[in-house]
Amino acid sequence: QVQLVESGGGWVQAGGSLRLSCAASGLTFNTYAMGWFRQGPGKEREFVARISRFVTSSLYADSVKGRFTISRDNAKNTVYLQMNSLKPEDTAVYYCAAQVRATTQTSKINMYDYWGQGTQVTVSS
Repeated sequence: QVQLVESGGGWVQAGGSLRLSCAASGLTFNTYAMGWFRQGPGKEREFVARISRFVTSSLYADSVKGRFTISRDNAKNTVYLQMNSLKPEDTAVYYCAAQVRATTQTSKINMYDYWGQGTQVTVSS
């Protein structure tokens, strides 16, 4: 019943920008914290960013801090990831995730309950 659909991925030169979107349905959006994760080739899935239910806090992985910005529009049931100054190391499938009982700000994968199918981001040198 819960569906998360990512979009906005693509191919970009190093130093460029992309904005990812995640449209949610089947849930009361403003009761969920939302996060972004990614999985690069040959790597395990890793945390990227999280935003709280009421935009009172955000959390970023050190590798993207200062370059990526997470935001949400609760009226549109959508969370975004603005990615600037992209590096080849950012190449990965990016996943949107929802945290149901969002009382704890966390980067832990097992604290998220629903996942999208992912969108590919490729950054070339």
